[in-house]
Amino acid sequence: MTDDRFLDLADDLDFEAANEALYQLGVTDGLPVIPPTEARVARMLAGTRRDAGQSLGAMGPGYGKATIEKIAVNAVMAGCRPEYLPVLIAACEAMLEDEFNLYGINATTHPVTPMLVVNGPAVERLRINSGYNCMGPGWRANATIGRAIRLILINIAGGSPGNGDRATHGTPAKFSFCMGENEMASPWEPLHVRRGFDPGVSTVTVHGSEAPHEINNHTSEDGAGILKTFVSTISTLGHNNSYLGHGEVAICIGPEHADTIARDGIGLREVQEYLFANAGNTLSRLVGITRDNYDAMAPFNRDSVSDPFVPLVSRPEDYLLYVAGGVGKHSMAMPSFGLTKSVTRAIELD
Repeated sequence: MTDDRFLDLADDLDFEAANEALYQLGVTDGLPVIPPTEARVARMLAGTRRDAGQSLGAMGPGYGKATIEKIAVNAVMAGCRPEYLPVLIAACEAMLEDEFNLYGINATTHPVTPMLVVNGPAVERLRINSGYNCMGPGWRANATIGRAIRLILINIAGGSPGNGDRATHGTPAKFSFCMGENEMASPWEPLHVRRGFDPGVSTVTVHGSEAPHEINNHTSEDGAGILKTFVSTISTLGHNNSYLGHGEVAICIGPEHADTIARDGIGLREVQEYLFANAGNTLSRLVGITRDNYDAMAPFNRDSVSDPFVPLVSRPEDYLLYVAGGVGKHSMAMPSFGLTKSVTRAIELD
């Protein structure tokens, strides 16, 4: 592997032999890949107007240069269509922003991985699933775009398991974690519009996420009951945000939960403010397990009461909220690494 070219494989190389060679090189995710022959990479590069040699930056912890060609190579290996390539380019640009902290996310012992949320026309145009089983299998765009991100983090960023990627256990979400927002089922403005983009612009948001934690509430008939369940699910002591309070927590609100909340006249800003005020732990509970790193915790007034409340994040807007999923009274919570902020970038579709 060099900094100029990623791999050179003959077009007529036997599929099984190529896969064995690639696996032995340590450049796969353990599953079979599409061998990235020069012809296949050339077809993938037709999905963008960018120059193949353009570098978006160096990705940690290995600090390989993320050229358009290398991104295309990994897209081929993951099974992407050429039209998915602009999503990957935008996601890489987002991950390279300092506030995302890619080095930390790729190298930590914590089970964190980039979660991609796509908004705008790209969701329908690329057939990115935003409904039933949007975090699960069955959709090529979701599966291969998310998989390509993992291969990029292995092969360009140098995050191989145990060597660069020091995750204690990892997470199944590291294989692929990509979905669209179900804008048609949302009673609120979509995520990218709330972040300043025109509704007609396609975007991808990257968030450093743990695997999703289910939020089940089949019984509450009002928004208050749903929000109490959100608070209970994310206020555990065991995840990073309980004591690393300068990051974000993402919640994927199921359409039925969103409808119940909105029917009571509750907007997303009110949801964020409610979560900020109620999700967290008392200082005594944190100190009880020796989580007493006050500089890393979200700001709180230590002198206000005898046992002050410590929120999970520093500001209400640090709750990243969006709507996705099918019918059913479920939502999903994604605590984060804790030392990362999500980033949204426009996708350059033709």
